[in-house]
Amino acid sequence: MTTAVIVRPVRREDYASWRPLWDGYNAFYERTGPTALPEAVTAMTWARFFDVYEPVHALVAEADGRLVGLAHYLFHRTTTRIEPSCYLNDLFTDPAFRGGGVGRALIDAVFVAAADAGVAGIYWMTHETNHTAMRLYDRVAIRSGFIRYVKSP
Repeated sequence: MTTAVIVRPVRREDYASWRPLWDGYNAFYERTGPTALPEAVTAMTWARFFDVYEPVHALVAEADGRLVGLAHYLFHRTTTRIEPSCYLNDLFTDPAFRGGGVGRALIDAVFVAAADAGVAGIYWMTHETNHTAMRLYDRVAIRSGFIRYVKSP
């Protein structure tokens, strides 16, 4: 990487550059082919970023004049504290830029956004095979020990 990483809120005009990152994120988690997200989900996700009544937010990272990463997060209530929590829902860095500080810059920006919103707790999940990301996560946060269970209707 030849330039600094700049993290900023996503803008409507970023869609064409955001979409390949979103598609790369979904491909990483094998949401392609028959298990691909329906286009309506992607369209609604994008729309939520610009709806002031939605608690969903998006940041993008720029480097070398292009978007190279994304972070999507949301604020929500919880039964274990008064102030809201922040869930870092999606984090993705263009493979060509991994190891260059993009992921760390995005996580740090979510930490700042959460602090600005008065949020005391931030959490996220990753797949147990995502060892590269976990090396970063282990440096910036504590593993909670919780295991996620999922059931589809």
